[in-house]
Amino acid sequence: MRGAWQATALAATLSVGGCHKELTFDAAAIAAHPMLAGAPRGFLLGAATSAHQIEGGTQNDWTDWERGRYSDGRPHIADGATTARAADSWNRWPADVEALKTLGANVYRLGVEWSRLEPTPGAWDQAAAGRYRAMFGALRAAGIAPMVTLHHFTLPPWLAARGGWEWAGAPAAFAAFVGRAGAAFGDLVDLWCTINEPNVYVAKSYLSAEWPPGVADPRRAVTVMRALIIGHALATAELRRTDRADADGDGRATMIGIAQNLRVFDPASRHPVDALVAGAAASFYNDSFIDAVATGRIHISIPTVASVDERYPAARGTFDYLGVNYYTRERVIGHLGRTNAYRRAPIDSRRPQSDMGWEIYPEGLTRLLLHYAAYEWPMIVTENGVADARGDRRPDFLRAHIYALDRARQDGASPRRRWRRFRRQRETYDCCAGSGPSSASRTSRSSCTGVNGLAMKGMPLTAGRSL
Repeated sequence: MRGAWQATALAATLSVGGCHKELTFDAAAIAAHPMLAGAPRGFLLGAATSAHQIEGGTQNDWTDWERGRYSDGRPHIADGATTARAADSWNRWPADVEALKTLGANVYRLGVEWSRLEPTPGAWDQAAAGRYRAMFGALRAAGIAPMVTLHHFTLPPWLAARGGWEWAGAPAAFAAFVGRAGAAFGDLVDLWCTINEPNVYVAKSYLSAEWPPGVADPRRAVTVMRALIIGHALATAELRRTDRADADGDGRATMIGIAQNLRVFDPASRHPVDALVAGAAASFYNDSFIDAVATGRIHISIPTVASVDERYPAARGTFDYLGVNYYTRERVIGHLGRTNAYRRAPIDSRRPQSDMGWEIYPEGLTRLLLHYAAYEWPMIVTENGVADARGDRRPDFLRAHIYALDRARQDGASPRRRWRRFRRQRETYDCCAGSGPSSASRTSRSSCTGVNGLAMKGMPLTAGRSL
């Protein structure tokens, strides 16, 4: 089994894990750096939200979960908050458009709530679709391109009751929904995100049991990751079939990808087992989905526990871009021969941290962007931010992460465009953390960082900022 760990770990440890030259930014260089210098014409600068977290009034698999408790009595949501009202964007969306105009945004990543549009199998809520069309039309009229996320962690109750993504019919059901969304909104939308953070969904819902359905089973986690890959591939085909309208006049009707949470997994020491386990973690968490699209082969492995390895040619070529969500890195202590081989090392007390206890490590953004540019997809950094209730770390965080993107460009990529992503400066709801002025969720939703457009081998790399 040690050979399996080594094979799984090798590529990741050499490029994004432990076998790298340590990259350290100089504070004086960051302070002197001309931010956004050289941003090209057509550079995208905008904002992002999640439908369930801001709309209010949604009815999905989270509705009951938010009111529940774990077996030890802890509430599922730390402060007992629910999304019954959230930020009330379902009703207040015109104010959101005005806020985006004030910010000078030219792109807005927002979601459509599957359970709202398809409340029962095969049904289609025309009134809900009409409201989304009004949102997208108002954005277009304001010169703001909508980027629409189709699955952001939540499921319609009817699909959850059938087993969610473990149900064999889930990928086809998702694709059918996406196809109808393409037909309904394609004349207003060209930028599509099929799935937000499939790896986070699998980890939280099927490994740590923190999200619905509350499962801790690696074999089921692998099954669900496979289903999400298939669902994305089928959904991409449906979007390309049903959305034939070029909404922005750039010559193409669709630009389709996912938003993938990427973390740097570094070994905590020079011990080879730390490097092996860090590499295996990066391979499963960062690369399972991405490599399936790159190769047309689904290879998902939690070494010694569960794996899938099968050809799936339909996945290949289903990215028009790769969305990158970056927040932090993890330093890994490995323990072969134990049930849990992975342990997160404590953060060095000399390193800054967010309110959520995450290390602030802008160098990781440079490392990841340069690594994934090798896939030659356009990239959009769709999320990056810091939970900072007092606001005293946010300015340095923003400058450092803008600098990180400029460094990536300097170290081997050339700029095409940049997408700055903002979180709205009002209460939103965060899974597990809840909502409210004192919660880490509010600050994490209002404090993400700017990033720079890059290109590698002629391919555009776009990046985003949320604030």
